[in-house]
Parts: sequence; structure tokens; C-alpha cells
Amino acid sequence: MNTNNINFIFFGTPDVASETLEILKQNSYLPSLIITSPDKPQGRKMIVTPPPVKIWAIENNIPYLQPEKLNEEFTRELEARSYNLFVVVAYGKIIPEKILNMPKFGSINIHYSLLPKYRGASPVESAILNGDTETGVTIQKMAFKLDSGAIITQEKVSVFPDEKVFELRKRLIKIGGELLVKTLQTPSFLPLAKGEVSKAVGVKQDESQATFCKKIKKEDGLVNLEEEPPNVLYNKFRAYTHWPRVFFFKNSKRIIITDAELTEGKFVIKKILPEGKKEIKYEEFLKFTSK
Repeated sequence: MNTNNINFIFFGTPDVASETLEILKQNSYLPSLIITSPDKPQGRKMIVTPPPVKIWAIENNIPYLQPEKLNEEFTRELEARSYNLFVVVAYGKIIPEKILNMPKFGSINIHYSLLPKYRGASPVESAILNGDTETGVTIQKMAFKLDSGAIITQEKVSVFPDEKVFELRKRLIKIGGELLVKTLQTPSFLPLAKGEVSKAVGVKQDESQATFCKKIKKEDGLVNLEEEPPNVLYNKFRAYTHWPRVFFFKNSKRIIITDAELTEGKFVIKKILPEGKKEIKYEEFLKFTSK
């Protein structure tokens, strides 16, 4: 089966989506159209920057749209096009039910957990925060209710004891992309995508087992070194090492923990980044602040 037979539209915005597109391309699957978020100001200088998926679309000569809102005007524009399937990976907007149901074979999504566990915006971080030793990737048929669609296929993976969020996410993106390709190549997939769930290739989610994870905020990185258990501190460090970073305050200054480990049951800080200064060893910081 190839892209011409499926004729799909891809919805996505950040790196996780552009990396998935690259995996699809390597397996001869290219979308006929890409839907991504508008360019946004980023960085300290607030320079207007295109999302990674737009950059990928331009580099690969794939037409794209960047709607501000998924309103009636946008819906009519989609209705005027020809397609069989929507593939959604970290798009960043709530897609109306009318749009999800538009394609002949429905809409599918890659979610980076073993649904129904960790429905929501931060499944990879949540697995690390909770000290899970196992997580995975789910390909699901999209429903309007958050991450509640029928499970088409899943793949489990181990979470390594010292694995940080970007390392785990990198593995899951690769697994998810490859799992998506396998799904598109499965003869029984297309009727399943329309909602005809069978025991052989997909199941409805057990709502009683559903758990949820929130969108991460900057303040979630604040830790209490004296009151929080060592394993909780270390899991936060692993989960938030990229953003929002793990930090504490000393003399009203924000101190970011840049390197740490869990040794003999103790949370050992190795390096820090004091506000407005360069990265230093934590031992040097303690000597300086104890004077």
C-alpha cells in the first residue's frame, strides 16, 4: 500500500511531528496536505518563527495550511479537497468532531503512552514523574473526547532508571513512526479506522482504567530540596530537564539544577546554573553561600 492509495492529510506542529513525517517519508508515505499551527514569536527577541512541521513541508514541497482557527471557513476548505484519512501527531489544537469524521477512513493519532493511561498533554513526562518502569506508544482512532478513541495497536517499552525525558521521547518518536507505518500497511486497518473495531486489531478503551496528565507549566519545576523525597526530586529532574527545568530559590535568586543523580537513595546535585551567572559545581556554590 502506498500514499496514493490512502491520500492522507497530516496535522502536526512541533519536532515530534516533523520527525514522524520524516519516518513516513523514508517508508514512501507522503501526505497530500499538511495542517500546522501559525508562525509564532519565540526566544528573548520574540522573532516570528515557523513551526518545525512547516519547515519540513517547505523542504519536501508539500502544500500546507496554517489556520488560526478550525472554524467553518477552514472546514469548507477541507470539504473542497479529496482525501481518505487524517493523521494527527501533536497538532496542538482541539480538532472539532465534524473535522475528525470527515475522512472516509476516519482520523488516527499517535499517543505516547499505553492508553487509557496518561491521556492528555504530558504522557512522557508523567511516566517518568511517577517512576514507571514501562510505557509505550498507542495508535488510536481519534474521538472528540480527549484520547479516548479505539486502540488500533500498541507497543510497550521499558523506561530506563536514569533515562531523561528527551531520551525517552526520542525512542518513542521512532517507535511511534514505525508503528504508524505498520498500521498503514495492515490490510485490516482501513475498516478499523472507520470505527469497526475487532479483537484482532483493535479494542475500545476501558474508561474505568483511564488516567489523565496535565499540560506542564513553568512553576512545576520548582522543588523543595528539604521536604521532597530523593526519588521524587530525581524523577522531576529527569522529567523536566529540558523544560521547565528543575529549580529552587536561594536569597530570592532562581537556581537551576543542570546535573544530578540518585546515589544510594540520595538526590545528589552535581551542577547548577545560578540566575544571571554561569554554570558551576554545586559544591562550589555551597562553599560560597555558606560564607
